[in-house]
Parts: sequence; C-alpha cells; structure tokens
Amino acid sequence: MPQTIGWSRNEMAARAALELRDGFYVNLGIGIPTLVANYIPAGIAVTLQSENGLLGMGPFPPASEVDADLINAGKETVTFTPGASTFSSADSFAMIRGGHIDLAILGAMQVSERGDLANWMIPGKRVKGMGGAMDLVSGVRRVVVLMEHTAQGSPKLLPACTLPLTGAAVVNRVITELGVFDITPLGFATAELAPGVTPEQVQQATAAPVQFNQRRC
Repeated sequence: MPQTIGWSRNEMAARAALELRDGFYVNLGIGIPTLVANYIPAGIAVTLQSENGLLGMGPFPPASEVDADLINAGKETVTFTPGASTFSSADSFAMIRGGHIDLAILGAMQVSERGDLANWMIPGKRVKGMGGAMDLVSGVRRVVVLMEHTAQGSPKLLPACTLPLTGAAVVNRVITELGVFDITPLGFATAELAPGVTPEQVQQATAAPVQFNQRRC
C-alpha cells in the first residue's frame, strides 16, 4: 500500500496519542510507538514507562541535548520529565506484571481478527530475544497496536496469525496509516478512516473481513 495513502508515521503516532488519558501509566513499544511521546495532548498528565527501568520519559531530545545514558528499551536516547526515576528491570517487570500499566502501545508483525498478536520473531531469522511484549500483553489493562497496514504488500491484519504468537486475544485496537480498527466478537470493525481512505482500499489491504460502521476523519 503506497505511503501516500492515509496518515504518515508521525500522523499515526499523533492519532495514537489520542488514546491517552489523564493519569495513565503507559508503555510504548519499539518502532512507530516511540513517536507517541512527541504528541501527548496538552492538558493531560501521562507517565511513560520503559521495561528497562524508566518511569517518566519525555519526548526525543534534540541533537544538542542527547544524553547517551538516558535510553529506552529500544536503545534510543530519550528525555526525562520532572520527577522521573530509574530502577531495576526486575522492578519494572513487577510493575507490568502487577497490572499497574494502564495502556501499552506496541508494534506488530501480525494481528488476527480475534486480537491475537505476533510481534516478537520470524522463524528462521535471528532475534535478540522476546523482549517485554509477552509480559506487557498479559499484564496491562489495554493494548493498542500501532503499525503499518501491510508489509511489502502483504496484509498484516489476518483471519489468523501465521507467525509465533506473543499473546492470544490480547489486542483491543489497531491503528495503521489507513485508520483505526477495533477488535470485536465479529472481527475487525472500523472506528475511523484516515483522510482520503476508502473502505475498498482498507478491505483490499486486509486479509480478513472488515466492518465499516465508522465515523470519518
């Protein structure tokens, strides 16, 4: 699907930031989700958590203010907000597993129509490890996937995942360059379409049936 259709990556992140609520503790996954930190809506207080032991991350720093000691789980340099803290990854995962994270915004390789998530490995390819996603999807209160709709033209929204699962029936909502899609008992349902995107374009890029009872941007 050409990138000229629908939202850019930054626009996708800005749309995902609208999922945040005042007082939320939020974990941002590697990739496009990290951009959400740059678009937190004015007037709300959100605390960003990273599984490597950070609480209170801010937006990415300008080049003149990079501190190599301040990194997120994806090894990217970040900033700290007033009152931020660092601690062990053991404490960080205790926070995750204890149900203290309100929302996780994660990337994905595949999402099924029942909310299964595959985002940690492709068989036959070298992986660094499973990371924290398996703990996140089982411990947080809500999971939003932020990803591109297709990979080299192949749909990533599927009737069933073909890659190893990170978690079964764990995803609540998916945001792509084409729109916002909820996981319902009947499968994918469109909550919102990106500007200029048609239902026909969405269905063509999606391997599973999609319901179109959405409001338009």
